[in-house]
Amino acid sequence: MTIQKPDKSSGWRGSADLWVDAAYQLLLDGGVEAVKVMPLAKALGLSRTSFYWHFPDREALLEAIVARWEAKNTGNLVARCAAPAGSVCAAVFNLFDCWIDENLFDSRLDLAIRNWAQNDDTLMPRVKAADATRLAAMRAMLERHGQSPAMAATRANTMIFTQVGYYSMRLGEAVADRLDRMPPYVEVFTGDVPTEAEIAEFFARHGQKR
Repeated sequence: MTIQKPDKSSGWRGSADLWVDAAYQLLLDGGVEAVKVMPLAKALGLSRTSFYWHFPDREALLEAIVARWEAKNTGNLVARCAAPAGSVCAAVFNLFDCWIDENLFDSRLDLAIRNWAQNDDTLMPRVKAADATRLAAMRAMLERHGQSPAMAATRANTMIFTQVGYYSMRLGEAVADRLDRMPPYVEVFTGDVPTEAEIAEFFARHGQKR
């Protein structure tokens, strides 16, 4: 595991974000059991005292990781579903930005949170609530573009189940290959064929040419 050492501007206390960033990396590498104060302090070259300056205990640090996950993954997904779009295909391409851009949606963190929740009765309801929020945003997006409530619900479920299955399988697919598969997925998930202009715009957002 590689954890960034604090720079001099952070002082002896570091910063709350620095501790959360380090804890995030431990969570990805070793699961929630690996997120402990002493290993974090050692990796950062800081003291336990500096940790307790920012957090009252380990549970508060874990809560900060979960809050980051909720804000980034669920928050950005909902925002992309609500983004303006001229057609249902363009709307789904907006959502698919989350599956390409790790700055919008952190799939590794999503998987780590889901794995953690399997053995945490307090976290599992938050995962279920996040899924419900995501599904509601997807359904609303599809219904705005003329899909029936029943079809919108079915297609929203299919999209989220597909995505969770994709990153759970850790396929390691190259971005270019994944982009090539997106237009057919849009057709499957909407029943409409995206236009060449819609495909080209989606590709351009991710630095690729159609």
